[in-house]
Amino acid sequence: MKSQTVTLFALVFAAVGLAHDHHHEDQIPLNYVKYPYQAMYPGDDEVTADSIFSGITTFAKLPWVQCLGKDRDTTFDIAFIGAPFDTGTSYRPGARFGPAGIRTGSRRLTLYGGYNVPLEVNPFLSGLKIVDCGDIPVTPYDNKYAIQQIEGGHKELLHRPAFSPLGKDALTGKPLVPISVDGKNHPRIVTLGGDHTIVLPLLRSIHSAYGPISVIHFDSHLDTWKPSVFGGAPSDQAAINHGTYFYWASQEGLIKNGSSIHGAIRTTLSGPADYANDDASGFQRIEAREIDTIGTDGIIEKIRKTVGDRPVYLSIDIDSIDPAFAPATGTPETGGWSTRELRTILRGLDGLHIVSADIVEVAPAYDTNAELTTMAAADVLFEVISVMAKTPLGKVAN
Repeated sequence: MKSQTVTLFALVFAAVGLAHDHHHEDQIPLNYVKYPYQAMYPGDDEVTADSIFSGITTFAKLPWVQCLGKDRDTTFDIAFIGAPFDTGTSYRPGARFGPAGIRTGSRRLTLYGGYNVPLEVNPFLSGLKIVDCGDIPVTPYDNKYAIQQIEGGHKELLHRPAFSPLGKDALTGKPLVPISVDGKNHPRIVTLGGDHTIVLPLLRSIHSAYGPISVIHFDSHLDTWKPSVFGGAPSDQAAINHGTYFYWASQEGLIKNGSSIHGAIRTTLSGPADYANDDASGFQRIEAREIDTIGTDGIIEKIRKTVGDRPVYLSIDIDSIDPAFAPATGTPETGGWSTRELRTILRGLDGLHIVSADIVEVAPAYDTNAELTTMAAADVLFEVISVMAKTPLGKVAN
């Protein structure tokens, strides 16, 4: 009996020891998928609508990879990364909670499967490795340092090699070569803001791989204001905010002037000088009200004519959508586009070389109980990654 008791205690202590030997990073949730090519997204004619609300909340239930931590050597083709920064806003704060809100709004994104009917693609089953990298650690106390953190985090992801090779051109069968200025095959980064100030460090990062970039900017505001006009620039750091970042990006040579364009503009101005300054910053404009005369097809045509076949960065302020559909934002403006109209316009970008993208100014505290704004933001990004999945960042060598 004594021998049996000793044996039992030994087994118990051994089990306890094994439990304490486990490392937290090795303990993963049930049904957690580490790599996207193992992801359990339903394919054609497979089971859908099965407990999509359960599990850890990542964007569209993508695998969570600690890209800036223990998984810093992991490669991918498209990575979602949060930039929870909102201390550059001029009206309502709260966009620091945007990344978490957008992920929550994306939970039902693949409820019935991830196949995008108009674009005829399922980005999640397209063969690309798509991950959610969590958030860049951003200080709320020092804007200068926070902007450095955002640039550094984004650049660290951008300069990893893409997981998938570029392959061959669909028309000629010839090998594709990267469109980047450094000749490398970079992954795409989709950033969840955060107020729009974050785009200055993001464009600095993009410039390191692509040089001056064409920008498609959906927003109700110009965001090219001179610091002396927007906020008055009481200090050097205050001069960089969510209304001036494109001014600084232009001054720094980050934007390819003449081939960049705003869409959904409907802001009030200090006067005509604001438009003159916008022209000098290298942007063309599509006013929100133009949708009543030229429709979504006309808007798509103007965008494509402006950017051509150049590499392009896509920045989407959720306030480009009318607050009737997306009320949870820092500086809402009535008279905007509907969620359906913006999604249609985004699908019209099919075939463009979108090198990376962001969605910003989602402030969940002002949302409805139905999560209208965060759902809209998630659906907009679904269109973006669908376009990305169809067009590799390569060209046929001359």
